[in-house]
Amino acid sequence: MRDFPRRTGHGEHFAEDGSAGCPAPWDGGPGGWLDRVPARRGGDGTAPSAPYAQVGAGTGPQTPGLRGQLIPRRFDAGARTRHDAVSRGPDPTPHELLRAAAEFLTLHHTEERLGDPGRRIAAARREIADTGTYRHAREELVFGARVAWRNANRCIGRLYWHSLCVRDRRDVRDAEEVAEGSADHLREATHDGRIRALITVFAPDEPGRPGPRIWNEQLIRYAGYARPDGGVTGDPRNAGLTSLAQRIGWPGGPGTPFDVLPLVVQGSDDKLRWFALPDDAVLEVELAHPEYTWWRALGLRWHAVPALANMCLEIGGICYPAAPFNGWYMGTEIGARNLADTDRYDLLPFIADRLGLDTRTDRSLWKDRALVELNRSVLHSFDRAGVTVTDHHTESRRFLTHLGREERKGRPVGADWSWIVPPISGSATPVFHRTYEAVERRPAYVHHPEALERARGTALV
Repeated sequence: MRDFPRRTGHGEHFAEDGSAGCPAPWDGGPGGWLDRVPARRGGDGTAPSAPYAQVGAGTGPQTPGLRGQLIPRRFDAGARTRHDAVSRGPDPTPHELLRAAAEFLTLHHTEERLGDPGRRIAAARREIADTGTYRHAREELVFGARVAWRNANRCIGRLYWHSLCVRDRRDVRDAEEVAEGSADHLREATHDGRIRALITVFAPDEPGRPGPRIWNEQLIRYAGYARPDGGVTGDPRNAGLTSLAQRIGWPGGPGTPFDVLPLVVQGSDDKLRWFALPDDAVLEVELAHPEYTWWRALGLRWHAVPALANMCLEIGGICYPAAPFNGWYMGTEIGARNLADTDRYDLLPFIADRLGLDTRTDRSLWKDRALVELNRSVLHSFDRAGVTVTDHHTESRRFLTHLGREERKGRPVGADWSWIVPPISGSATPVFHRTYEAVERRPAYVHHPEALERARGTALV
């Protein structure tokens, strides 16, 4: 459990008073919502994890990284997938596509002060008539990706929407190139711990030619190995995808609670393949505690970049199904959800026991006390490793700043209260004490139902 073969942040730097320094954020922004998709039990009914159990199977040698190496495992003929079985539904009609295109192009020209959009809309109409689709200009893609972040009702970190960096890889459809591009995305986003807000946009869906799909929920996720006793070693959220990856040839990792899953990618050629992420693309932070010296021996860690991979970027009627994007973590996403939820790592009883708390009754507030210490550990560890992270109090204030800026520009801000309010100390943050209107706008990042099925490893035919 103490073996950390991947990078674990910068060297530890402390001020003269012994406090850890926190890196100034790059001009991107936090995730804030990337890990707040409701956790659920796996489709196979597996129980929550017992994170320190080991698995005996799947401990073969680690697969080499990418860098041009295709992992030569595919489905056999009896286990193929079909894009039409996991598509987002019927393609829009030419009329629907043109209407969406005109709405987006008008928004782009209006906000960027580009003048009358008539000529651009006419060009899109001709392209749709000839090909059934149209292609965004580079500046339209950048604007659309940024506004999609601005429109994300569940994201508290939208103050930074205008600084999202966009990597245009719309020429990429092959699974291997998507995996390579995703690893490059992680390297660029990690930025030696000063996390950048970044999106990489791969090929879109086109009539009769679907774009590539990344089955993983995020580019970096930890495996969940089902055990004979019905429990899971690792992250139960990923038990289905872990099982799928093993069925298509992944030998598994060493069996720790923090084995990084391979990327499972479906290219436009319809072949489902797996790719091990290179070590230099995965930055992890070992978790310690500012007071309890025994905490480090628990062997806890988490990855630095929350890069969502299975949401569709929809711009002007065009769907980009593989468009991984990230901000940086808000500490509660890790400490109050990933490591604490009962159907994730479920660490609160374990932490409470180590703290010597009375767990016989909830009235002792042992869960609350353990939760606070777990979140202190996350913030402390990211700070001392030199990795960007934000806290829920700071981000709540920044969200209200974003609200004010947008309203002064005449742009009402949609928000989902249940997602904007942090999962701990909600009433101690300013976002708790007001209401919001959850208005859906386009462009947007959209969770299509079949993408959720893929992330659970169940979208097979």
